[in-house]
Amino acid sequence: MAKKKTDEFVFDLSEPIAEELGVELVDVEFIKEGQNWFLRLYIDKDGGVNLDDCQAFSSRINVLLDETDPISQSYFLEVSSPGLDRPLKKKADYDRYKGKMIEVNLYAQIEGSKYYKGINGGIEDEVLTLFLEEDKVIKIPVKSIGSAKLYFEF
Repeated sequence: MAKKKTDEFVFDLSEPIAEELGVELVDVEFIKEGQNWFLRLYIDKDGGVNLDDCQAFSSRINVLLDETDPISQSYFLEVSSPGLDRPLKKKADYDRYKGKMIEVNLYAQIEGSKYYKGINGGIEDEVLTLFLEEDKVIKIPVKSIGSAKLYFEF
């Protein structure tokens, strides 16, 4: 059996804590920036998370990470909100934000582009419907999506 990636292991480890605290675990990143490693966990809930939510989650996951010790190198633990341009990872994310403007980056071009911005029409049968400008609609297989996030214009 293949070894589970660090971010996947931490996601699975963290999800029960999120449920207990009444928050949603949106994403986990384990990345190197410069000389330092960062373990970033993004949580959310209806109405948004606050500093107390992040602190409570951080305290609980920190204890569990110390007990299981899944990461051999030193790292910085960060817990925060996913922000206004929240990533869309699961079908439930697309369902929750149906009718909202999103950005989609693809692994390979579809109809001449790897990037689309439009209104999220939701996912049916593993295909995302995206409503573009000028009444154009594009159907994107979920397996073709590299990343997707809410679009927020500043």
